[in-house]
Amino acid sequence: MNRILFRMNEVPDSGRVLLTDQRAHHVCSVLRPSLREALRVGILNGPKGEGEVVALSEDSVELDCHFDSEAPEVPPVDLLLATPRPKVMKRLWAPLASLGLGRIIITNAARVERNYFDTHWLDRANYEPLLIEGLQQAGTTRMPDVTVARRFRPLIEDQLDELCPDTKRMVAHPHDAAPLATARMGEAGQRLLLAVGPEGGWVPFELELMQTAGFRAVSLPFGPLRTDVACIALIACGVLRSKLPH
Repeated sequence: MNRILFRMNEVPDSGRVLLTDQRAHHVCSVLRPSLREALRVGILNGPKGEGEVVALSEDSVELDCHFDSEAPEVPPVDLLLATPRPKVMKRLWAPLASLGLGRIIITNAARVERNYFDTHWLDRANYEPLLIEGLQQAGTTRMPDVTVARRFRPLIEDQLDELCPDTKRMVAHPHDAAPLATARMGEAGQRLLLAVGPEGGWVPFELELMQTAGFRAVSLPFGPLRTDVACIALIACGVLRSKLPH
């Protein structure tokens, strides 16, 4: 845990925060600070800051917190992901938050098994703690907005422009696609939307629909990848490419 995160309603006007949950356990058993030591803190979807340890016991810690005047900007990259197997979805939430995404859209595809949408790892109560875990690991505060869209075609044709307006769109495809390294990244300041399909790949109809919606097929120099590896590789490469001169 590289930054302790609070929800807005946990921080009183005084800035004094008393922790008695798993965050306190982590501070006391792992960080082991001394009195008056400053720890990195932050407000979920709000500013970063520092918390001075003013009281400490075996199972509680009190912090005197001071925060930056402004919250970090929303990360400039979004992800559209065809629903993977439940165990893959579970282990992806924290890394996706760590990498920095503004929005995650989970959708269906022809090669997605029907029962994948029944997993409880698509329920907010179950995935939100994993997103927070990823944010705390990365030391940031911006949690991605999550949309679960069970119908692929209405998402692409009717909803995507509202969810992700004015975005440079790229869909990962290992065959007959331009290398991501040579792809034009769009205008300066333009958001980037990356799409990763199921492990069996997108079917031709889905690719055509996405290309009609402005997606360009791009490939990575590794060949076909598992969903979790493909997500991390594509996001990392996309973020690096977006920072290069346009």
